[in-house]
Amino acid sequence: MLIRSTCIGVPWRVLSCIAVVVFSCSIEITKAQDYDSPDTPAAPPPEQGKCDGIFVTYNFMGREKIYPLVKNTSAQAWSFKAMATVLNAGAYELKSWKIFIGFQHEELLVSVDGAMVVNGDGDGFPIKVGKNGTLFAGFPQSDLETAIDTAGDYTQMMVQVNIKGTLFGVKPSATPMPKTIKLVNDGYKCPGAMRRGSYMHVCCKRDPKFKAKKIKTKFMPRQYGDLSFTYDILQANENKYMAQVTIDNNHPLGRLDQWNLTWEWMRNEFINSMKGAYTHRKDPSDCIYGAQGQYYQDFDFSTVMNCQKKPIISDLPPERENDDKVGKLPYCCKNGTLLPNTMNETKARAIFQLEVFKLPPDMNRTALYPPQNWKIEGVLNPTYKCGPPFRVDPTEFPDPSGLDATTSAVASWQVSCNITHPKPKQAKCCVSFSAYYADSVVPCNTCACGCDDDTRCNQNAAPLPLPPDALLVPFANRTKKAVAWAHLKHHKLPVKLPCPDNCGVSLNWHLDTDYKTGWTARITLFNWDEIPFVDWFTAFQFKKAFPGYEKVYSFNGTKLTRPNNTIFMEGLPGLNYLVGEVNGTHPDRDPRVPGKQQSVISFLKKNTPHIKVAQGDGFPSKVFFNGEECALPNKLPVRSGATGSPNGVLPAIFLSAATFLLLSGHLN
Repeated sequence: MLIRSTCIGVPWRVLSCIAVVVFSCSIEITKAQDYDSPDTPAAPPPEQGKCDGIFVTYNFMGREKIYPLVKNTSAQAWSFKAMATVLNAGAYELKSWKIFIGFQHEELLVSVDGAMVVNGDGDGFPIKVGKNGTLFAGFPQSDLETAIDTAGDYTQMMVQVNIKGTLFGVKPSATPMPKTIKLVNDGYKCPGAMRRGSYMHVCCKRDPKFKAKKIKTKFMPRQYGDLSFTYDILQANENKYMAQVTIDNNHPLGRLDQWNLTWEWMRNEFINSMKGAYTHRKDPSDCIYGAQGQYYQDFDFSTVMNCQKKPIISDLPPERENDDKVGKLPYCCKNGTLLPNTMNETKARAIFQLEVFKLPPDMNRTALYPPQNWKIEGVLNPTYKCGPPFRVDPTEFPDPSGLDATTSAVASWQVSCNITHPKPKQAKCCVSFSAYYADSVVPCNTCACGCDDDTRCNQNAAPLPLPPDALLVPFANRTKKAVAWAHLKHHKLPVKLPCPDNCGVSLNWHLDTDYKTGWTARITLFNWDEIPFVDWFTAFQFKKAFPGYEKVYSFNGTKLTRPNNTIFMEGLPGLNYLVGEVNGTHPDRDPRVPGKQQSVISFLKKNTPHIKVAQGDGFPSKVFFNGEECALPNKLPVRSGATGSPNGVLPAIFLSAATFLLLSGHLN
C-alpha cells in the first residue's frame, strides 16, 4: 500500500520516512538513516521478492514550486527529490553497476549522493539530463555482492541514490516520472519498467545468450575503448600515495593535440608533485583555506602542485623530457600529441606520475579512491566521452632492477573513453564537393562548425553555390563572388544571406575524371587558422568505391579495415606540415591565404563493376581530419548544361595555388 501512495503535498520529513520504509529491506538499514524509524520493520515490496536478478527502483519523493513564479505552466520551475535503489537479488556479484534513468521533464540535477552522473550535458552540477536521460555509476560503492556471499548484508548488496534537482513543464496534479529505468551492465536484459504512481521498478536478469570472455580476474576485465586511461597506485602510505596515469590511443583514427585532461577529486585530495605533466594552476590558497589546511596545519603548501577539486593537466614540452625533476619518464613530454598506431606507435601513449595527499577518513594505506569525471580534449580533435573508473587487476611492470621479473601496482583502475559523433552544427571541420560536370561548387554547410548569435545572416539557410575560385579565399571575401555567381547562373538569392561555416579546417573533394576502366578525384586541404598542423592526417570512408582504390599520389595512402572501407592519408616525409593562414601579397587589398595541400587519388573499376561514380558513388560517405569527423554537404554537385572538360578550371586553380604555397612553405 505504501508503494501506491502519492508523495505530492506530503512534508519532506514524512516523505523521507516513507522512502526508507518502501526501499529498506531490514530494520538495520532504517536505523542507519537520519529518519524516524518505524516500530516494526517493513516488508520489502512484493515485486522484489519475485526478482532473482538486479532489482532497480525509482521513487519520486515530492516537489515544491520555486522562483520565479510564472503563469505559464511549461516555464514554471519545481524543485524535486527522488531516490533510486539498486539491489543485487541474484546469485552473481554485480561489478561496476550502472543504471539509466530516462528523465523527460527538462530536469537539472543539482546533487546526487551514492552515485556519479556519467553522461550529463555539462562539466558539473547543475547537470542537464531532461532531454535524453542519463547514466548513473556506482561511487563509492561500485560493486554489489550477493546475499549468499554476505549472509544477507544489505549494506553490501544494495545502494541508495539520493537525487535532488529542478524540473519544468509539469502540471501540479501530475507526477513527473522518468520514461524508464534499467540496468545497463553487459550481460543483463531488462523488461519494460513497471510504474505505480510515484514508484517504478524493474527486475533485470542475466542474459543466457550473452557469452562473456572467460578471463580469470579478481576485478573487472580490462575493456577496449577508443582511448583508455589506467590509474595505477605505485606506492601507498597512510596519508599519501604515488600514482601513474597511462593514456593509450587505441583507435586507428583517434588523435589528440595539446591535450588537456581534467578530473574531479571526491575526497579532498590534492596533488603535491608531478612528473611528466603539469597543472595549469598552482595556487595553494585552495588548500590553505580548505579542509586540507585544517588537517595539515604544519604543512608548507607553497610548493604544492595543485589544490583544485578539478585540476587541468597538460603534457610537458619535449625540451623537458630529460629533466631530472619533472621528466625522465617513458612516453612523456610530447607537447600533448597522441597519434594513432597507424602513424607512430611510440606517440600513441602518454605517461605521467603524481603524488597525492589524502584526508580523513581515508588515513590508511588501503583507503584508495581514484578521481572521477574524467574528461580530455585537444585543439582540433575528436570529442571523447569517458565512463567512470572501474577496478581492474593490478598492472604488471618490468622489474626496475633489470632482472627477469615483474612488479605489480598496489591497485589499478581503468577509464574507457569512446569517440562521439559530432552533433549538427558542432563539427570542427567541413567538406565541400565539386565535379568536372558541374560549374558550381557545393560549399560547406551553413554553421557547420557553429554560429554566433549574428542576426545579420541566416543560420538556417542553405549555403550559396560558389564559383570554383571562391574556395581559395576566406568566407568574408566570398560574398561578392557568391552573389555575382548567383546572378550569372540565375540562382535565387535569399533576403538574408546564409551564415559562414565557421570551420578552421575544410576539405574539398573534386571528382576529376570518369572513364571506362577507372576514375580519379582531387583532394585539397585548407587550413583557415593561424596555427599549423604537424603530422596531419585525413581519412575517407566509402560505401561502394573502397575495393577499387588504386593509389594516392602526393600523400601516403593506406587501406584500413577498421573503420571499414576507409582510406587513411598522411603527408609524405617533408610534406607533413599544413601551414596556417597568412596575409596575402598585398595585405591592404589582397585576402588572406589559407594553408593548402593537395593530391590526386585514383580508382579502378574492375573490382566495382556496377559503380555509378557521378551519381554519388564517387563521393565519400565520411571524412575525417586529425580524427575529427567533418560535416558533409547535404547534396551533390548538379550537372551543368555542358559537362565541360574533366581537367577544367577548378583543379588548375587549386594545383597552381597549392604548388605555390607548398614551395614557399618548404623553402621557408
